Amino acid sequence: MLLNDPHGSASLPPVLNVHRSAGERRWVWRHPSLADNDNRLALALSQKFELTELLARILAGRDITVEHVENFLKPRLKTALPNPSCLMDMDRTAQRLAEAVTHHETIGILGDYDVDGACGTALLTDALRHLGCTVYTHIPDRIEEGYGPNIPALENLVTQGATLLICVDCGTAAIDILDHFEGRVDRIVLDHHKPDGALLPKGLVVNPNRLDCPSGLGHLCATAITFLTVVALRRELNQQGWFEHHPPLDPQSYLDLTALATICDVMPLRDVNRAFVTQGLKVMNQHRRLGLAHLAHVAGVKNNSSAMSCGFALGPRINAGGRIGKADHGLQLLLSTQEGEARALAEELDSVNRQRQTVESHILDAAIQQAEAQIQNGHAVIFLHGDDWHPGVVGIVAGRLKERFNRPALVGALQDGVVKGSARSVTGLDLGAAIIAARQADLLITGGGHAMAAGFSVAEEKLNAFHSFLDKQLSEALTLPPQDDLRLDGVLTINSATPELAQQLAMLAPFGPGNDEPLLALRHVRCVKSDRIGRDGNTLRVILQGEDGYTRLKGLVFRAGDKAFAQLLEDRARPLLHVAGHLRVETWQERENLTFFIFDAFSC
Repeated sequence: MLLNDPHGSASLPPVLNVHRSAGERRWVWRHPSLADNDNRLALALSQKFELTELLARILAGRDITVEHVENFLKPRLKTALPNPSCLMDMDRTAQRLAEAVTHHETIGILGDYDVDGACGTALLTDALRHLGCTVYTHIPDRIEEGYGPNIPALENLVTQGATLLICVDCGTAAIDILDHFEGRVDRIVLDHHKPDGALLPKGLVVNPNRLDCPSGLGHLCATAITFLTVVALRRELNQQGWFEHHPPLDPQSYLDLTALATICDVMPLRDVNRAFVTQGLKVMNQHRRLGLAHLAHVAGVKNNSSAMSCGFALGPRINAGGRIGKADHGLQLLLSTQEGEARALAEELDSVNRQRQTVESHILDAAIQQAEAQIQNGHAVIFLHGDDWHPGVVGIVAGRLKERFNRPALVGALQDGVVKGSARSVTGLDLGAAIIAARQADLLITGGGHAMAAGFSVAEEKLNAFHSFLDKQLSEALTLPPQDDLRLDGVLTINSATPELAQQLAMLAPFGPGNDEPLLALRHVRCVKSDRIGRDGNTLRVILQGEDGYTRLKGLVFRAGDKAFAQLLEDRARPLLHVAGHLRVETWQERENLTFFIFDAFSC
């Protein structure tokens, strides 16, 4: 079922009468209450907490009531952290880990090759080593080993002496592989991926998305589950009196990893996730984890890390190792305690990320043309593959296609008669469920994931049948517009776009899924100057001017070459415009600059 408009805002008249912008979007209110000039909740919030009218209306539009405002604006783990025991198998997992600690066991940890897997593996490895365990790790090679645990890798960990095997961000679907070790070594799975059904591997499986788990924590990433596991372990050891004779363990020191993984795995920033990210960024900006400090430096993060810098600067570089470099480089960076090693790993990941960008751009050009042809031929879902496409970047390409065409997109690489790839979906279409259904219909060799992202492998002879199956399962994609509606939180004149307002809007951070950064429309402005900047000239810098002819505001458009509305901003005729985007205050060389980051434009 398509749930693109859960609040019914698209049924209202378009904002500023923009039925179709230069970016081919309809402008609507994010929530109908934003169009209500007599919103009682907004009025109550404004009066009780001394908030501006715009900020109060935005909070009301996000269903933040008077009782929850303080926790939303100042999220704290003290009030948001759930009891780990609410997760199925958690108490037994904590007991088994406590046994491993008290007996100084050797533990083998296998994690996924993405940011979530690397962060979760680093978190658990560091905690268990701190508690005296010997820990060996393995991150599978994306091309040679594929996703999830495999018998040779686990056998190698056992050969090194592991008496306990732990899978992080994988393992829920690896029933045969993990059960292969039944009777030889204990197994624990810390995961969040949806299982195919009720059947799980033998051993302990802590996964909020298992069908019998009552926790309601299905919106947590695997690193967050691992964080809760360390909290439960600390509680268990404390009850046993362990810390009376051993150094303390501070789970909060791992909040930087939890925040990074939550952001990069695109988890909804609500409830405890919001506290994880808010408090985790504070820990990250203490720069105590050498690897992240050096990575931020090479990535050009000038000031303190934010949710944006994690998602667009740090995360892609950690991911790059798992995509086209050495799979465990991201993990080794996060675990590094030596300045020289941390610096070298950060520089290597930065270099590999640049290689990834080059490989990605070559594939994307061809993929866009093929996607256009599939849409013209009536396909609801984009499904592409190439025999010379690098498996490490197909997920990024799928995401780019999803953004460009507003359709679910699957992209894979063909090797030895099998297409292995990644998939990305649009809001409201559960792609993970469709992939699992295809696997149950015997169309896939492997497959699984979330509503918005999934992975799969399919035999070459079943490609057409698989595509047809997805077209039927996700047929509602045919009703989607070329671009999703642009959901606005407010309309301003350029005179109202002040540094003070931008700072007030920043109080709603961290931003991400479930708490999008406020999107505002500036009405009746002209673009009086424009130029292309940046290394590749793909950033458009403009000067916006208000109707009074005096008030001006700097604007930026990233990846301008992909944006149809960029031509409107560069029109030398200087038409009167409405522009939509984010208002931010940024610090550059100790000076604050007010900038409007433009997402769309409309000629009045």
